[in-house]
Amino acid sequence: MLNARTMPTSAEVIAALKTIFDPEIPVDIYELGLIYEVKIDADRKRVDIDMTLTSPNCPVAESLPRDVEDRVMELEGVEVAKVEIVFEPPWTQDMISDEAKLELGFL
Repeated sequence: MLNARTMPTSAEVIAALKTIFDPEIPVDIYELGLIYEVKIDADRKRVDIDMTLTSPNCPVAESLPRDVEDRVMELEGVEVAKVEIVFEPPWTQDMISDEAKLELGFL
């Protein structure tokens, strides 16, 4: 019999995202405010993530979304992980968590 809970929770997806760091800023992408939305579709075993970049010309614009998809695919039950890069609303430093601001010396 299959385990009744085969998909990760939002908290588990977020925990996985917190292991990915922006290469230019020593803060994980979640605390940096780059993740706008996490949608889990248990029926389709799919996780969709809306995220942004610190700028449209970000040097990791191609590799970072792939890194996010790969990390989420490592979670049990996930068969499809898709990242959609969005620029609305535009990312600003106000989106950085207080914890990350403290680490970066902004507070």
